[in-house]
Amino acid sequence: MLSTDTTVVLLAAGLIFLSALVLGVWKYRQMTVSVEHVAHPYVDMAHRAALLYSFATLLLAVFVELSGWSASVNLVAAGVVILFFVAAIATYVHHGRRRDTDNQLRHPVRGTSAFMVSLIVGEIGGFTVLLAGFVQAQLL
Repeated sequence: MLSTDTTVVLLAAGLIFLSALVLGVWKYRQMTVSVEHVAHPYVDMAHRAALLYSFATLLLAVFVELSGWSASVNLVAAGVVILFFVAAIATYVHHGRRRDTDNQLRHPVRGTSAFMVSLIVGEIGGFTVLLAGFVQAQLL
């Protein structure tokens, strides 16, 4: 039987993967109606990112399961990482729907730098907590 924290993270991985499949349909549709037979760069990016983040979330689930920390610590650490994964995908979907740019950092909106710093700290910090929990439980 899997622990509750692992189950929650696996559910998140499944939902992100399902979103990747749906985004793939959107990408395919854009490719079929485009004169150049390509999707908007951010539609393509959203699809690819969701695929990659779904598997990255599976990796998080393994570290959650093997961590020595409490379920609440594991859920918060993994949740922060997953939140930023989903926020990145949502940002790509937003730009893909609007077709407003092919590079969101060329003319960043207010708050972009703060978001990127938060993403860096959140993703690296959240995973570091899980990795430390793994080391504590499995190697020490």
